[in-house]
Amino acid sequence: MNETQASTEVRTCSWTVQDTPVGPLLVAATDEGLVNVVFHAGKTTLDRALAQLGGRLGSPPVHVGDALSEDRESLPHPALGLAAAELASYFRGELHSFTVPLDWSLSGGFNERVLRELAASVPYGVSAGYQDLARRVGEPGAARAVGVAMGSNLLPVVVPCHRVVESGGGLGGFGGGTETKRALLALEGLLPRPLF
Repeated sequence: MNETQASTEVRTCSWTVQDTPVGPLLVAATDEGLVNVVFHAGKTTLDRALAQLGGRLGSPPVHVGDALSEDRESLPHPALGLAAAELASYFRGELHSFTVPLDWSLSGGFNERVLRELAASVPYGVSAGYQDLARRVGEPGAARAVGVAMGSNLLPVVVPCHRVVESGGGLGGFGGGTETKRALLALEGLLPRPLF
């Protein structure tokens, strides 16, 4: 497929909102796999995220609602059901490695290389520094660019950008907010759990 065809291709996408300990997550999938996870998916955030996703995919995403509790194979995009089940298991502390297929089509270049490296090499309960990831992708001077790549991550939690921290021990930035990052790191045993 040439570049012109790829940019005009219309792809379907299904979505749902999943309640989690860090707030509601928008979870969306295409035929290729999980394509988007968005934190704090209240009405305003949800509307904006769905409009952006529809614009990038060429058609509005389809809400599947409670169909996730039914037969995953009958869903328009079975990866959505698998993603929801795996996220629920992750937040219960039972799942340490996601198997849901990922649709990387909305990422590219350096950002995609960094995010794929993160997904492949920084497991549950382990953190990595921005500089470390830059070295891993063969760009040792690109620590700040790694930060930009983390900010471009359309698949947070599953592609664990929350595990990327500053070399001096600081949390660093996070699209879901620092409290969400703290909660995810605490879930994985990298920070103490809050007392209340």
